[in-house]
Amino acid sequence: MIRGEPLRLKQLCKHYGSARAVHEVSVDIEAGEFVSFLGPSGSGKTTTLMMVAGFETPTSGQIFVGSRPVTNLPVHKRDIGVVFQSYALFPHLSVFENVAFALKMRGKTGSELKAGVSEALQAVQLDGFEQRMPHQLSGGQQQRVALARALVFRPGVVLMDEPLGALDKQLREHMQIELKRLQKSLGTTMVFVTHDQSEALTMSDRIVVMNNGQVEQVGTPEEIYEDPNTRFVASFIGESNFVDAQVVQMTDSGPLLDIGGLKVRAAAQDIERQPKSVTLMIRPEKVIPIANGMRADNEFEGVVQEAIYWGNVVKYRILLPASRPIVLTASVPFHAMSPRFDVDDRIKIGWDARDGRLLLDETLDNASATLQSNQMGLSTLQLSTGAH
Repeated sequence: MIRGEPLRLKQLCKHYGSARAVHEVSVDIEAGEFVSFLGPSGSGKTTTLMMVAGFETPTSGQIFVGSRPVTNLPVHKRDIGVVFQSYALFPHLSVFENVAFALKMRGKTGSELKAGVSEALQAVQLDGFEQRMPHQLSGGQQQRVALARALVFRPGVVLMDEPLGALDKQLREHMQIELKRLQKSLGTTMVFVTHDQSEALTMSDRIVVMNNGQVEQVGTPEEIYEDPNTRFVASFIGESNFVDAQVVQMTDSGPLLDIGGLKVRAAAQDIERQPKSVTLMIRPEKVIPIANGMRADNEFEGVVQEAIYWGNVVKYRILLPASRPIVLTASVPFHAMSPRFDVDDRIKIGWDARDGRLLLDETLDNASATLQSNQMGLSTLQLSTGAH
């Protein structure tokens, strides 16, 4: 078993002239933890990884592996394993020779080298493939060879830069499960860079969401999805309804909101002040059809504007009877017992107060920009697809 080591990033910055690629990133990663850095292209996640690996020099800040400061150490002295998206296998070397390369660079020879390679290949379930060449392997097998090469010298930290990006969807999902299983069985600390939200949610113990070179939020997958701190986090991870609202009253159970003349209850949240304007965020799967006998904290009757079949769910866009156009998206599971609705049907929908999240401060400017850019005039809600 590999002894995972803690990884600490302290106010890490990287500037290219006047361009700020990474700004004051501070994250503490525990030994044996699987942490994903998630964000769109240009968010700074790969640059952060390259600084940890030693391929980029920080403008300022510090990097610690365990108690060792490694900020100024060369790559080969950090004892950090790295797996790239391209796998970077040597095409003229066999599987055995590719995996053995890291040990040879560290002076290992003979039986010690053979035993190390054998153990690494067994860990990734490729024993018996020693003499194959990279072009004789599938994409998933090449990815596992690259992982074996990163693990063979028993690093306390392994960095992975979008290693599953070149695989097809089915194989990628299979490898997500395999990677998570392997990481837990070996006990190594793994830092995984991805722009794929579902990948991060599936594999991570914690997620570091990055945007514009800075950390937007750090938390467990559930915390990031259910309780996003900002509009960016809410829109980048999963789908969201965003509705401009006014706080009209603060009650013991939470704020009472006004959205176009409709009164909406929200759960109590850590709000230091009583804001006048907020953005109410509701996940589409939290908006449900209200059948006879059912009750919800917030119930409204609307008209179905659109119904889209997605296989396991049907997504309905529903116009509410507010003083200004408000359209909510509801994701309804599709099965034999689920209700079906057509365009122009009247439908009663609702959601629990606890399922609404209030987004404050810097999120409001973004909300206003979204309103102005909505060509259809349905100005108080945008469906975020998470594609950035």
